[in-house]
Amino acid sequence: MVGDGDRQELTRGGRVLATKRREYDEDDVRVRPGRSSRPRTRTRPLHSDAVDGFVIAVDRGRYTCVPPDAGPDAPLVTAMRARELGRKSVVVGDRVGLVGDTSGAAGALARIVRIAERTSVLRRTADDDETTAEGRLERVVVANADQLVIVSALADPPPRTGFIDRCLVAAYDAGIEPLLCLTKADLAGPEAVLGYYAELELPYVLIRPESDLDALRSLLAGRISVMVGHSGVGKSTLVNRLVPDAARAVGTVSAIGRGRHTSTSAVALRLPRLPGDEDDSRRRRRGASAAAPRPGAAAGWIVDTPGVRSFGLAHVSADSLLHGFPDLVEGTVDCPANCPHTPDETDCGLDAWVAAGKADARRLASYRRLLASRSGEGDAREPDQRNPGDPLAGS
Repeated sequence: MVGDGDRQELTRGGRVLATKRREYDEDDVRVRPGRSSRPRTRTRPLHSDAVDGFVIAVDRGRYTCVPPDAGPDAPLVTAMRARELGRKSVVVGDRVGLVGDTSGAAGALARIVRIAERTSVLRRTADDDETTAEGRLERVVVANADQLVIVSALADPPPRTGFIDRCLVAAYDAGIEPLLCLTKADLAGPEAVLGYYAELELPYVLIRPESDLDALRSLLAGRISVMVGHSGVGKSTLVNRLVPDAARAVGTVSAIGRGRHTSTSAVALRLPRLPGDEDDSRRRRRGASAAAPRPGAAAGWIVDTPGVRSFGLAHVSADSLLHGFPDLVEGTVDCPANCPHTPDETDCGLDAWVAAGKADARRLASYRRLLASRSGEGDAREPDQRNPGDPLAGS
């Protein structure tokens, strides 16, 4: 059956002689106009008018930023990530370029159009084995940090050197200086922990509830420091003492020696300026430094992170893993080529190095435990996590 729109009738003298199908040509095809008449281009705007910003918090696709050289009373700028950044992630500590409404007024929204090259990136995974889904899920904790402050309690909960070892590996891999912060020093002495790290000459500070924080403040001044630690070690309490306006939630320790998670997201907090601190302009006037000003160059910033139960190292190569144990590095000189450093390797030089008293046997055990968990052969949990009541277990 031929439709009316497709049929042509041949007539003569008013009589229908035949019917044939109509033939279409290009003039009969309708072309729908595009949404825009402007041709698409890969050229992106330069955003030469973008202002500098420092990301201090991330919350569900919104980024809180401050000008890098602004004072403590500067307005906070809320921004979103521009589409042109593609899959590039923005994390706390990033230095970014902002366009749009950067006034910080209520309801104002700027756009992040540029991310400056990062000087350091602190990463962690949920698992050590990169063949697992948790091991492949890599999380950037913070960017552009100078110092990793590893907060550990000396009691309630007991210190877990396995976790500290993991943090040291992550810090050395990221090129960040570590600092050991031992809290609750009124409940137990630091001798066991400090003896374990004696060969590293690891800088440390002891914190008691009634002690002042001058020694810690001096180590944090002018730097961007990341604070990590198990829940319940007093990290949030310490943050509240350093930054009274922070009002970070403080939790309790459960009966089995595990803390409750209180901080829920990473946030950069500006350290208050103390009497005698110089601002950037005064430093430049007297010629103290010719370097470009950095965020919080005089007072410094601390990045408080959520309490973590594990610090996966799947992102760290097996070769780089040894850099977290500098007291063992020299012992590998006598190892055969491509030595796996496992207990089954009879020619591994690390056993002789430890037997000669040049390193702690517990340090070698911790290193080999990390190697085993990376290959999926060992328990990914630290022995101190399996038995939290045993101080220095698995160290």
